[in-house]
Amino acid sequence: MIMACIIFNIFTMAATFEGQSDAYSSVLEKINYVFTAAFAIECFLKLVAHGGNYFSSAWNKFDFFVVSASFLDIVMANMSANSLKVIRVGPQLARIMRVMRVSRLFKLLNKYKGLQALIQTITFSMPSVINAFALLSLVYFIFSVLGVFFFKDITSGSQIDGYMNYSNFTMSLMMMLRLSTGEDWPMVMFDCMNT
Repeated sequence: MIMACIIFNIFTMAATFEGQSDAYSSVLEKINYVFTAAFAIECFLKLVAHGGNYFSSAWNKFDFFVVSASFLDIVMANMSANSLKVIRVGPQLARIMRVMRVSRLFKLLNKYKGLQALIQTITFSMPSVINAFALLSLVYFIFSVLGVFFFKDITSGSQIDGYMNYSNFTMSLMMMLRLSTGEDWPMVMFDCMNT
């Protein structure tokens, strides 16, 4: 049941858009209250059931944080603009609390074992991914330096212009990133051949 609440809550958070009517916003706000109440009831029941051991689990701490942030978001949303002026960072804090509702999505990780296995696999593969990224960065660095060394005097062509060229290391690195996506690399190669 809670998993369905989390999924529907994600859909309602994604349903907001720029220029929505006040009635639509009011309906989404009331739906948010319902989901917040559901998560608060779940948190309270788990707190009663586990007693003092509730905060021994990292997931329970996270659930408690999400519910607390949701209540703080509701309180700040219902405060008037004058009340928020007392806090210097009132509007910014309200926006942050609104964004914190997205953290409800991470509650799915606790409920769905398949997602836990996926996250664990990603965690175990991170050192290898970082090593591959470091090697790729070294290749980009070397070829960017070579690009400046060989092609810095080429300033115009069908693709090479004032924005995309090899005049300095930064521009050369941007050109290498562009070429690694496969965008117009033959034309850049012809520009570099026509010197």
